[in-house]
Amino acid sequence: MMAQTVLITGAGGGLGAAAASEFVRHGWTVFAADLNPPPEANGLVPVKMDVTDTRSVDSAIRYVGERSPRGLRCVVTLAGVLSVGPLAEMSDQKLQAVLNVNVMGTHRAVRATFPLLRAGSGRIILTSSETGWQRAMPFNGAYALSKHAVEAYGDALRRELAPLGIPVSIIQPGPFRTGMTVSIQAEFASAVIDGSPFASRLQKAGRLAAGQHAKANDAKELARAVVEVATVPRPRIRYSIRPDRARALLNRLPVRLVDAVLRRAL
Repeated sequence: MMAQTVLITGAGGGLGAAAASEFVRHGWTVFAADLNPPPEANGLVPVKMDVTDTRSVDSAIRYVGERSPRGLRCVVTLAGVLSVGPLAEMSDQKLQAVLNVNVMGTHRAVRATFPLLRAGSGRIILTSSETGWQRAMPFNGAYALSKHAVEAYGDALRRELAPLGIPVSIIQPGPFRTGMTVSIQAEFASAVIDGSPFASRLQKAGRLAAGQHAKANDAKELARAVVEVATVPRPRIRYSIRPDRARALLNRLPVRLVDAVLRRAL
């Protein structure tokens, strides 16, 4: 039997680290890729990779190919960043930084690993978010834009790779406890610009968002779900994993009603 090998981007912490540990627990060899990858351990191979740098990604995948000459069974794109703030005031650089990691970083990892996936009869698991299927919330536009793009990318990629026998699944996590949820209020505070008409609303939105950390789910639960997607004979196209109930409900209500509720809340 061929060894079970998986490359995980963003494996240095948060959801990526949890997924890496779960794969190792199931006997997989994990290539754990990140700017600061975890230390080498039994079943875990650290891979230094900057998903915003094409040369870094290509170099990292050559390294993986040398150590897994029979290819990869799975690629999981968990590298991602969050950025908040009003779109009307957001700098080009800030918006581009989010897209460079969440969208282009996903593409770079997939493109570079494609030959290894073909060799290993592998599959691809892309990370979107509940934000990817919901209408965007105020001050979360950059992140929502990136995750909607991942959804479109995944649909096109799935249809292109289906004839080659490479399944593509999209996971859509709700809130999970990571460094991202811990720092959310600080993210909102740093987005406030002196004299901005959005200042008080940003501060209030930050306080509301900070309360979500206590209600967020354990990252191990998502890790178990990812391993399931990697191992089931016929993976589904999309997996919604513990979406926030309130946000899911808002997404089902009439748009103008939700707009009015948000105006009042902020």
